[in-house]
Formats: sequence, C-alpha cells, structure tokens
Amino acid sequence: MTRLPLKHDTFVVDRSYPHDVATVFAAFSDPRKKARWYAQSGTHEVVSYDLEFTVQGHEILVGRMGPDTPVAGQIITWTQTFVEIVDEQHFVCTQTVDVAGRRISCALITVQFGPQGLGSTVKLTHQAVFMEPSDGPEMRRAGWAILLDALSDCLA
Repeated sequence: MTRLPLKHDTFVVDRSYPHDVATVFAAFSDPRKKARWYAQSGTHEVVSYDLEFTVQGHEILVGRMGPDTPVAGQIITWTQTFVEIVDEQHFVCTQTVDVAGRRISCALITVQFGPQGLGSTVKLTHQAVFMEPSDGPEMRRAGWAILLDALSDCLA
C-alpha cells in the first residue's frame, strides 16, 4: 500500500477592525452575518450553509467551486464543530475539509477577540494536517486572509 504524504502546518492571521468586540464577535456567531462574509464570499456557489454557534454545535458550508479555481465544478464541504465558546473572548473549533467526498485536511482553529482603542482585534490560529491532494497550507492561509478582509467589508 502506498502511503500518501501528510503535511502539518500552523499559521496565525491577525486583523484589526474599527468596531467593538461585541460587533466583531457577532459577525462570527450570528448565522446571517457570518453567511455574508464567510459562506457567500469567494469563488464558489453556495449549495448549502448552516451555523449553530453553540458548544458541540456545527457549521457546514457546501460549495461548488467556480471556473477560475483549480478544482472547478467540484463540491467542497467545510465542516466545523465548536468545542469551546467564551462570548466576546474566543472560540475553538475543529474543521474538516472534503473535496468530492475525500478528506483533504483536518484543523484546530482558535479565534481570539480583544479590544484595541475604540476597535478590536482578531487573532486566528490555524493548526492542521493536510492530506493529498490538498490545497496545502499556503492556499489555506491565503483563504483565511481573504475571508477576514471580507469580514471587514461586511462590518463597514
């Protein structure tokens, strides 16, 4: 049996927003608000989206990738399970990503919120294992940077 390579990676994405912590935290915890910057942004068509922001709750995004992506037409499923939530401070979730029914990564994601002057900060730490044929850590890091920029646009 051929063993496929695994790649482990950890990265951090920091952002500052000119909005208070409660407003930014709500953009992660409110299904309608999160759908705007997380589910509906990007290079995919949303097939389905569901968010239950509670401990042991889930977030599931199913999307069909657009023609300008390396996996055009493929169905990708992002599934999060929330393992800890401390309102307006942090949350921790596990995330799996499947392409066409095949698991390509599993991650532990921690998102921390803090005050900064009249605004707030978000620190996202992503620790993952990537399985072949995954997009790899570079694409995932770029994806989170784009998503957190989209969050800024939705808060404006």
